[in-house]
Amino acid sequence: MRLPVVRNSMTKQFIASAGLLLFSGALAYAAESPAPAQTQDSRAVMTGEQVIQILDETVDWYRMLGVQQQAATQPSDLLILYANRQTADKVMALAFEIARANAELLSSEAGARAVSDDATSPQALSRRQAQLDEQRKEIEAQIANVRKQIAAAPRQERGDLEARVSVLRAELDLVAARRNYLDNMVRFAYESDANDFGANALKAHIDAIAASIPSASGGSGPPTSATATAASASSTTAATASLNQFGIWDLAGAVMRLSAKGRTIETIDARTAQLQELFTEIRTPPLAKLQELTQRGERLAAQAQEADRENSQALRAQYDTLAWLVQQTTAIATPLSKAGVLLNQYRANLASWREAIDKQYRDALKMLALRVALFAGLLVVVLSAAHLWRRAVFHYVHEPRRRSRLLILQKVVVWFLIVAIAASTFATELGSLATFAGLITAGLAVAMQSVLVSIVGYFFLIGKYGVRVGDRVQIGNVTGEVIDMGLVRMHLMELSGQPSSSPTGRVVAFANSIIFQASGGLFKQIPGVNLAWHEITLALPVTADYASMKEELLQAVTRVISDYREDIARQAREIQKAASSKQTGEPLPQVQLRFAASGVDAVIRYPVQLTLAAEIDERVSRELLGVISKHARETALPNSA
Repeated sequence: MRLPVVRNSMTKQFIASAGLLLFSGALAYAAESPAPAQTQDSRAVMTGEQVIQILDETVDWYRMLGVQQQAATQPSDLLILYANRQTADKVMALAFEIARANAELLSSEAGARAVSDDATSPQALSRRQAQLDEQRKEIEAQIANVRKQIAAAPRQERGDLEARVSVLRAELDLVAARRNYLDNMVRFAYESDANDFGANALKAHIDAIAASIPSASGGSGPPTSATATAASASSTTAATASLNQFGIWDLAGAVMRLSAKGRTIETIDARTAQLQELFTEIRTPPLAKLQELTQRGERLAAQAQEADRENSQALRAQYDTLAWLVQQTTAIATPLSKAGVLLNQYRANLASWREAIDKQYRDALKMLALRVALFAGLLVVVLSAAHLWRRAVFHYVHEPRRRSRLLILQKVVVWFLIVAIAASTFATELGSLATFAGLITAGLAVAMQSVLVSIVGYFFLIGKYGVRVGDRVQIGNVTGEVIDMGLVRMHLMELSGQPSSSPTGRVVAFANSIIFQASGGLFKQIPGVNLAWHEITLALPVTADYASMKEELLQAVTRVISDYREDIARQAREIQKAASSKQTGEPLPQVQLRFAASGVDAVIRYPVQLTLAAEIDERVSRELLGVISKHARETALPNSA
């Protein structure tokens, strides 16, 4: 009973070795057999790679409509954009028509190759797969039948039946191995062909590209070139009219925008020229193919005249194939010609657009140059007038105060004119000018608040009773003479506090805004008045006759002041004119007696001219000392007697 076991193992080894040899032989045959050569009757005019390249180039060109849409800012631009969009939709549809027609030729060529080369074609391999599937089903049925026999057979016959099952299983394994090999071969055959792209995969790729492109909108065809030219001309006229209302700033922006738009149109035109050249190159193979098919048709016609009834059926099949090839090739050549015409029209529209943009660019550039020249000319006129004004002031006006006022007025007028000219030249409309002025005013009010207050304070200081150069003023604790009066600040030459009031050599600067400060304390003489009251306090002797001594002190001061009476009286009248009170009379010295802790004091007040204050004070002091000395001697004489 051990013999069946040995025979069973030997059978398995034999079958496995045979299967391995068959599988290795199949692989060797597949490796040694040459790749299927391109059929001599090539039907397609382009390869799959060329078809995809054409579609990619056309789609890339078609998507430049977005760039045109961004550049279209005028009604005429939109008309040209609409015309170009209609043309681009048609060119895109023709490109897909060309691609699908060539894909059909590639598919037909693949089918013809499969018929001519039955050993390695995907169809032949598929048929072989089906045969192996049928064979596997038969073996599985035989195994099931033998198993039934084993279940019903006596024990002596079961060994042979089990050996039969082992052989059938080995055969089934061999069929499965061949089936797996054929699966790999079929997958490889469908993934590659002579053109490195399967016909079915090419069609799927074309459909995918078509799905990524928006469908062409319906409507009437694109406007003619004359319409586009007329639209461009009307746009140029409108643009020129609108440029006259632009300022320098807007004109400069318009020049840069038009320059960028012109470069964009040039780029689009260059891209269109490349696509047009590509279509021109592609048009040659279909035309050559049509010529070849025409010659084949003539040869078939000559054969048909000599053919008998048996060969007429074969000639009819060739005629049908030839007619289908002519139809498909024509479906490639005709769209290529149409696309060339459409691209010519597309470039004509771009040329009209470019011409209109160039004219607008030149007009804007001329207008900008004119505005800049006008602005520069006005500035030259204003600055020249300011220079003449300044020279005239220095030549004809000799008073410092009036000269200072005229020069300040000249600065204000010049800067006002410069700002007005700049605003009117750079601004486009009055509304924008008002907005510009409002923003500038608000900014100046916030950023230069102190400066503006000082400028306003200047006009208050130069009023009727204002400060002039040469005036003696007191600001806070500082007394000085005004040496400069500016728009923003004044400068004082500090004076000492002594009666002589001599300059200390220090210059003090105060902002003009001090006039608005409550603690400023600005004091000055009214115009034409240089008068002040000085006061001296004397302690009178205890034994003196106070009444007679008061009279003598008053007479002594009056004698000194009488030498300056006329000038003091004139200044007193000026003060009375400026004052609201109606008091009249000349300022006279005064002597008042008052009690003090040590006795009786005499307070002497007298007017002085500030320019002669030191001289008057010295003379008054000598006279007062003389009176006091006289009374001291008179008092001493009776005591000595």
